[in-house]
Amino acid sequence: MRITISLLGLLLMCSVIRAQVSIIPQPVSVKQPRINAKFSITPATVIVLEGSNLQKTAAFLNEYLQQIYLFKLKVVNNSTSANAIRLNYERLDKPIEGAYVLTVNNKGAYIAGDNETGVFYGVQTLFQLLPVPDAQLKMRPGKLGIPYISIEDEPRFEYRGVHLDVSRHFFPVSFVKKYIDYLAFHKLNVFHWHLTDDQGWRIEIKKYPLLTTVGGFRNGTIIGRFPGTGNDNMRYGGFYTQEEVKEVVQYAADRHITVLPEIEMPGHASAAIAAYPQLSCFPDESTKHNPRAAWSGDSTGKQVQQTWGVFDDVFCAGKDNTFQFMQDVLDEVIPLFPGKYLHVGGDECPKNNWKRCPNCQQRIKENNLKDEHELQSYFIQRMEKYLNSKGKILIGWDEILEGGLAPNAMVMSWRGEQGGIAAAKEKHNVIMTPGTPVYFDHSQTKQEDSVTIGGYNPIEKVYAYEPVPKELSAEESKYVLGAQANMWTEYMSNTQKVEYMLFPRISALSEVLWTPKDKKNWDDFVIRMKTQVKRYELMGINYSKAFNFSAPK
Repeated sequence: MRITISLLGLLLMCSVIRAQVSIIPQPVSVKQPRINAKFSITPATVIVLEGSNLQKTAAFLNEYLQQIYLFKLKVVNNSTSANAIRLNYERLDKPIEGAYVLTVNNKGAYIAGDNETGVFYGVQTLFQLLPVPDAQLKMRPGKLGIPYISIEDEPRFEYRGVHLDVSRHFFPVSFVKKYIDYLAFHKLNVFHWHLTDDQGWRIEIKKYPLLTTVGGFRNGTIIGRFPGTGNDNMRYGGFYTQEEVKEVVQYAADRHITVLPEIEMPGHASAAIAAYPQLSCFPDESTKHNPRAAWSGDSTGKQVQQTWGVFDDVFCAGKDNTFQFMQDVLDEVIPLFPGKYLHVGGDECPKNNWKRCPNCQQRIKENNLKDEHELQSYFIQRMEKYLNSKGKILIGWDEILEGGLAPNAMVMSWRGEQGGIAAAKEKHNVIMTPGTPVYFDHSQTKQEDSVTIGGYNPIEKVYAYEPVPKELSAEESKYVLGAQANMWTEYMSNTQKVEYMLFPRISALSEVLWTPKDKKNWDDFVIRMKTQVKRYELMGINYSKAFNFSAPK
């Protein structure tokens, strides 16, 4: 009987300890001692930099402590105190970018990575070991107890991305930085910045100033779901200067996030053509807009689109000046983004204008192309050669497979997974981003309380996603570098709505991309999310409550 009672007590004690740890994404290995011991972080605790160049990581730790708990810690290079958080480097068994170890015991807290990225992620995990105070309380605890623990961790996928469309609706630099912070908190490492489209050109190009002064603004926007109930008749737009872009890129780099810029071609070009009509197959033809949707202002000449959809006026593939323009643009974009990839879109390019354009037809004839699909492949391959000459790798949506895939291109598979499967079988790297379930502009509930583009991607469906298709062999699966969630903003005109659509699904995505497949567990995730949503509240995040994590099972 005593043995039974003792075992029961031990089990209860262990369950209490386990309840204190709610880490998202779930680490590879979490071990806890059978004692209910804690290390307390107080204002007297010091951060010890045992490894070099870790000052920024220490600063992030202090910023978080100041924001949530209203105190900071002293940062030193040497200390023998046990009341310390030590940041260091270690040669890990698997030196994967982002791998780290974290230990908390009677010697304090110790975080080490094979590189700075690993240490940074270890600090993100440390945040989640801290107690979560009530968001409504003005006072924060001055002593933060964290349980003794040993964690070994590394990401499953090397590419863990989230996208933001700033063309349909424009968001200030301050919010873009906040968005990047959200990615960092979830150990995501790629911010895909969709900078140009039919409804607005958002990046300064000094050689072509009209791209932003004309192409960066539209004369109105439809009201409500397409085709809308009218037009707001308000001039709308904005753009990022090159200095602002540099600021964002550095901000992201400090958080171990690569910014992937997207410059759309050859479709989704209305804003650029409004600025420079000669880029169109038919410069003298006025912009066609959907007659079902209300239009504001002048409708003659080339115009920035005021509604959503796909439009026939695309970059002319038959004119050499089109390619010179694109090269000039890329010459200014490439130096701003040190990452190895550049996204060129390549999606939803209607061929109607190309079919009736003498220049495009001559290009098809001269290059022995079969049809307009092969003309698009010619366009993408020509731009890829230019990007490769500048040391960049081209990424495009899965339409770039049509007519023949560019030799070194990476494919983002959005129209389901078939494009990604086909590319992987051709030994091309792939990022999975299918509309179901990782388009975060889709509704989170069947009774959505605001306008969305449609679809239904609840958090359960996001969590269940497996980025490696079963159709691929083990060797082919190596070409799936990861996955990404996309945030298209046709129906997100303010930052609160973007947050609402991002959270809490970003937590599910992070676990899909970081945690080993056999470590994922929905029921356990739901338990950990009860704490995670409290963290959202502490951070002032506007998250969707479509799924009630606090409801009894």
